[in-house]
Amino acid sequence: MDPVLLGELLAGLMFFGIIGFLMLGFPVAFTLAGVSLMFGLVGYWAGVFDPSNFGSLPNRYIGFMSNEVLVAVPLFIFMGVMLERSRIAEQLLLTMSKLFGNLRGGLGLSVVVVGALLAASTGVVGATVVTMGLISLPAMLRAGYDPRLATGVICASGTLGQIIPPSTVLIFMGDMLSGINAQVQMEKGNFAPVPVSVGDLFAGALLPGILLVGLYTLYVIFKAITDPTSCPATPVPPEERRGLVREVAVALIPPLVLILAVLGSILGGVATPTEAASVGAVGSMVLAALRWRMSFRVLRETVVATATITSMVFIILFGASVFSIVFRLMGGDNLVHTFLSSLPGGTTAAVLMVMAIMFVLGFILDTFEIIFIVIPITAPILLALDVDPVWLGVIVGVNLQTSFLTPPFGFALFYLRGVAPDDLPTSAIYRGIIPFVLLQIVAIALLFVFPQIVTWLPRL
Repeated sequence: MDPVLLGELLAGLMFFGIIGFLMLGFPVAFTLAGVSLMFGLVGYWAGVFDPSNFGSLPNRYIGFMSNEVLVAVPLFIFMGVMLERSRIAEQLLLTMSKLFGNLRGGLGLSVVVVGALLAASTGVVGATVVTMGLISLPAMLRAGYDPRLATGVICASGTLGQIIPPSTVLIFMGDMLSGINAQVQMEKGNFAPVPVSVGDLFAGALLPGILLVGLYTLYVIFKAITDPTSCPATPVPPEERRGLVREVAVALIPPLVLILAVLGSILGGVATPTEAASVGAVGSMVLAALRWRMSFRVLRETVVATATITSMVFIILFGASVFSIVFRLMGGDNLVHTFLSSLPGGTTAAVLMVMAIMFVLGFILDTFEIIFIVIPITAPILLALDVDPVWLGVIVGVNLQTSFLTPPFGFALFYLRGVAPDDLPTSAIYRGIIPFVLLQIVAIALLFVFPQIVTWLPRL
């Protein structure tokens, strides 16, 4: 058999082999590395892979750990966990429920607003979904809300942290797309490519994030008009509305100041994402102290949680590096390039195919797993077809947000199931997210038709 065809065949089998092992429940990082090493050994026996290429792994790992951009990841995670400990979400939810309580669908609207604010200030999906599930879900069920609407709006709003800056997913994608774009441009003869920064992705993701918030809000309003029994009003007693303006100010001003300090400094070019993340980490501790929540125990719990989450993400990244080396050097990138470039419809069809593959993978894989596997394989081909790297990164981020909502492995569904009442059927949670997944598909379609939604603010 032709060595080139044999290498491409092994690369394709390796990809599907990894998906199969993941569906059997094996740990992601060890599956990526282990299966890749096994296929690398088979490729060595077949004469289509040289194991000495693994010698580049130590330099790659050192590069990841010393990358100034990626340092922002643990800092943003620390900020989010610390803000969770300061109970900022709890105060926001209680205040907003009073503010919108007299409206049909008011509790649902308050969940969407709080989800957006927490996304821009914490970005920790698990903590947001759990907090809103503990506080808002019982209140919504007591008020007579349809369980499907209540669970769906909580899960969807909780996942906004994946696209609204500061998003750790966008940080990793910005770092990867910057290197890939530079390589593609140099191959085209452009030896001074314009870098793709994390700040560009943050700016590009801002309007799509607001678009999603608007779609969720319109859906809740639509349900309030067409099916008022699914989201009745919850009138607030007059005595509880006294001093509501002060409560709203106390609940809103601290997170808004932190959001402006972090995102404003990045978008304004005053600070790099890493510097802004440092400010956010310190600011979160200040807010916790102002709420009398700062203590050695809280600080220790925050540091441990930050180290755990960061280690999980980077171990997946290390395993994905082994996969990338084996897949590329056995000819997998040529296989993908041939497949995408031969699709009828050109660049549009290639992008749609990649989006469809990512959407399907979202049913069985986590967001980080998908970007570490798919982006290094497909982004070089798409960027070579003159796809805007900022637009690509943002639309991938919106697409991957659905991976938190789609069963059987949607993590937002697991988080909510863990804190939901025992008498609430899991089927209600699964059915509740369907309208919001469809809304995310609508958002992706709008970004396809109107790419200026993404590209306008970075260019401005």
